[in-house]
Amino acid sequence: MSLSWLPRESGIKDHDLWGDELFGTEAPCTMYELKPITDPKGGTADGLYSAWIILNNPKQFNSYTTDMVKGVIAGFHKASMDRRVVAVVFTAVGDRAFCTGGNTKEYAEYYSGRNQEYGFYMDLFNGMVDAILNCKKPTICRVNGMRVAGGQEIGMACDLAVVADTAIFGQAGPRHGSAPDGGSTDFLPWYLTIEDAMWNCISCELWSAYKMKRLGLISKVARVIKDGDPTVGGFIPNPGVIIDKYVEDGEIVYGDFKTGEEGKKAREFMKTAVIDFELLDKEVNKIVWTFTNLFPGCLIKSIDGVRQKKKFFWDQTKLANRHWLAANMQGEAYLGFHAFNTRKITGVDTIDFIKYRQLLAEGHPMDEELFEAVLGKPQG
Repeated sequence: MSLSWLPRESGIKDHDLWGDELFGTEAPCTMYELKPITDPKGGTADGLYSAWIILNNPKQFNSYTTDMVKGVIAGFHKASMDRRVVAVVFTAVGDRAFCTGGNTKEYAEYYSGRNQEYGFYMDLFNGMVDAILNCKKPTICRVNGMRVAGGQEIGMACDLAVVADTAIFGQAGPRHGSAPDGGSTDFLPWYLTIEDAMWNCISCELWSAYKMKRLGLISKVARVIKDGDPTVGGFIPNPGVIIDKYVEDGEIVYGDFKTGEEGKKAREFMKTAVIDFELLDKEVNKIVWTFTNLFPGCLIKSIDGVRQKKKFFWDQTKLANRHWLAANMQGEAYLGFHAFNTRKITGVDTIDFIKYRQLLAEGHPMDEELFEAVLGKPQG
């Protein structure tokens, strides 16, 4: 029986909340780009795209400013509401960093000491994580370099991670005046053992892509260093990471960074190494092509079913964390962000922790005298 006689409104509605006013091309900004879906033979699926949300602040390791956070929120919503988009790829400009978290210059020079203002900022940050977790398209974090601090947190909000083997991972909060409460304390225990999650959150150690693959944090690792012999044209693994041996006592060290002379040589090599993301992008395209050949409704229901477990703890804690992080801008965050922001003047990027603890042990108030005592002094 034909139902053509039923009244139906013509045209397609626009469900996007924003236009393109929150995107840009000149750093610092968030960029939004549609890329055609490609099949394994290089052909394109007409009218279908992946949406690339790109952090563009390479001079500051793609740390996100307030305006960039707004752009990320707008980008994930725009992709979610675009019928042509199959999947979202979240990445950044350059080959050094995906993201190192919030912009410490902005934190130190504007938000520190302004608790209410930072509370407003955290409402935006929480909205950014929510935008990723609620996106009605699969999300892939294409990690092109450092994924540290808040960068690790927004990356973990994505469904999958495809990672350059030069990438490094970790947190910075307890060393620089904050806590990894933008997602790491919620997400890491789902990915890692509880003790690995604990140590990664609090130690501020940096871990390699190979180590994170071994521990289960990421989906795929791709080689990105071009072989120095132009006649070969292949790719070599990151020379700074152990990927082929064990230490003498039997403890697995696969994925640990090389130390000593080996580590020094690797760091020198990396200063002139040629980085090429061909294999990384092939892995991204494979995943997007897989998504393209699945029922979209069944796909996103399956994804949301898994995301729900991540969202459970995120939703339980994000509001309380918002208030604590705002209040902390009057104390330890004030110290930590100013120490980091003035490192070129003082020669150190942290406070004097011993002096700080000694003053606290004496019951010293958090006042200007304490701040003066523990912050670095201008050199010369």
